[in-house]
Amino acid sequence: MLSAIVFLPLLGAVVAGFFGRLIGARMAEIVTTGLLGAAAVLSWLAFIQIGLNEGEPQTVQVAEWIASGLFNVGWTLRFDALTVVMLVVVNTVSSLVHLYSIGYMAEDPHRPRFFAYLSLFTFAMLMLVTADNFLQLFFGWEGVGLASYLLIGFWYQKPSANAAAIKAFVVNRVGDFGFALGIVGIFAVYGTISFDEVFAATPAMVGRTFEFAGAQYDVVTTLTFLLFVGAMGKSAQFLLHTWLPDAMEGPTPVSALIHAATMVTAGVFLVCRCSPMFEYAPDTLAFVTIIGAITAFFAATVGMFQNDIKRVIAYSTCSQLGYMFFAAGVSAYQAAMFHLFTHAFFKALLFLGAGSVIHAMHHEQDMRKMGGIWKAIPFTYAMMTIGTIALIGFGIPHVGGFAGFYSKDAIIETAYAAGGVGTFAFIAGIAAALMTSFYSWRLAFMTFHGEPKWKHGHDAHHAHDAHGHDDHGHAHEPHESPLTMTIPLALLAIGAIASGFLFYPYFIGDDNHAFWRDAIFVAANHHALHDRHSVPEWVIWAPLVVTVLGFLIAAYYFLLRPERAAALAAREGLLYNFLKNKWYFDEIYDVLIVRPAMWIGRKLWKLGDGWLIDGFGPDGVAARVKDIAGRAVRLQTGFIYHYAFAMLIGVAALLTWLMFGSAPK
Repeated sequence: MLSAIVFLPLLGAVVAGFFGRLIGARMAEIVTTGLLGAAAVLSWLAFIQIGLNEGEPQTVQVAEWIASGLFNVGWTLRFDALTVVMLVVVNTVSSLVHLYSIGYMAEDPHRPRFFAYLSLFTFAMLMLVTADNFLQLFFGWEGVGLASYLLIGFWYQKPSANAAAIKAFVVNRVGDFGFALGIVGIFAVYGTISFDEVFAATPAMVGRTFEFAGAQYDVVTTLTFLLFVGAMGKSAQFLLHTWLPDAMEGPTPVSALIHAATMVTAGVFLVCRCSPMFEYAPDTLAFVTIIGAITAFFAATVGMFQNDIKRVIAYSTCSQLGYMFFAAGVSAYQAAMFHLFTHAFFKALLFLGAGSVIHAMHHEQDMRKMGGIWKAIPFTYAMMTIGTIALIGFGIPHVGGFAGFYSKDAIIETAYAAGGVGTFAFIAGIAAALMTSFYSWRLAFMTFHGEPKWKHGHDAHHAHDAHGHDDHGHAHEPHESPLTMTIPLALLAIGAIASGFLFYPYFIGDDNHAFWRDAIFVAANHHALHDRHSVPEWVIWAPLVVTVLGFLIAAYYFLLRPERAAALAAREGLLYNFLKNKWYFDEIYDVLIVRPAMWIGRKLWKLGDGWLIDGFGPDGVAARVKDIAGRAVRLQTGFIYHYAFAMLIGVAALLTWLMFGSAPK
């Protein structure tokens, strides 16, 4: 059963990818969706057996992989509490995305290829979360990167999609380089890359240093820092975040899969999986906390002024990942995984709900061209409202609320209890909660309420997420999505409502050790997660206060006085432009990195390759030989008297040499 969870998506990818034309698009959809559905059911069974029922962790030996001298790595699947949580998240969301895509991509001519990519993406993520060693994890890590490149650039006819796919691939290479260095360093220091062996040997490594450039560096701190650099790239943390919003160029189901269940959660999983190493690297944990807090704040500021419905949700993903990381940074790995779990449901719900809105609006993604559509698509409106309430973490302390309330509030309280850099994370988290509420309700009000702006100038040519529908132009009316798209919304809404209070006792309750057991390690002196129960009452109520405040501000500007919001946007003040343009990170990177890299590459091409190598290297030698051969060919005229004359000259030269060159001295 356990092996089937991993390999059923691969089977679907092979069938749809290699035999899609033979079996047809409809059968490719049915096969891949059916296999993912089966994998999701098996994942829940494994979650109940190993997680909720506290069954023994299991490993499944698939094959011997690499045996070279002292380097021996097997292909082993690891199933513990951390793994089964990720299996539920990945396969549940992926199966619903597959089902949703049947309706969303109904008129796309390349559906078999799309569904093959989706299943391949899922398989790569499953390989990552079931890894039993660092190399196997890296295999899944890179597989996710490859699949994301294929899916983001699925509509390869669009230059913007190609550019976004390349950007995601290249930016992730920066983080992956650090990750690869970390794995190489682990093998060099520990002599193994097996999780169990590395984690068991880490306490003995504490205090060991190595020399580099005349300075001494702590071994465990350096290795964990390199691992976290990889996590920063994959999970789009501050400085390596620029690829994530551009990933919206892919079809909306891809956005849901990347942002809710796969890829971006890989970095959080990595840090939690390596908690036995991070716990002995306090400097790295402080860095993780700071980066996570900055990311949560930064992404929330940018999300407030985006007008593309998918980009707003994308920046909310970036912000929520920041919460997960600063939770891990204060050693609350359980809270980080809990927020990852709840976030998967409401974020997938929001993205797929946005896809339903785009479908209803004939591919329009600009919220300024929407408004007043809740009556036309009441079910989608209800589902997105549920997702919005879950995202902002609305709930009454000591009473209850939606999924995000249980996980996000726990993170904020834990950060306060941790003190030190945790205090910085607490302040950033509260500020981000205020902005999250504002931009979430701004999205809801601009999209579903107010004046129907689409009636005055809707034009399908503004679309970004076109997926094959005919252009009905101005005659188009918003319409509800088909059942294949609305059923996944309903199922995800159940998770967005109930996943918090149902699983709170297992993930972060007082007896959470019985659930996690050895899957997560927390040092005895790190007890912020428990200390959150004793924080001041105002800390507990602060998230609700700022959430309500964010709602009131959004309601004032986008329900009661929308003309004021329009006037402020029209003024394009300094702060407005700064945030709308994403703190100008793309422009800064273009000046400092992209253009210099292109200039160096062009010089190496023109001078190094063209002038030096082609001119004087193998190509240059070959060209000279060709020139000489061309001149030599001219000697072969075909006239006998030319050859006789040449022979005569040769005989004369030979006689001259015999007469003068070999005379006795």
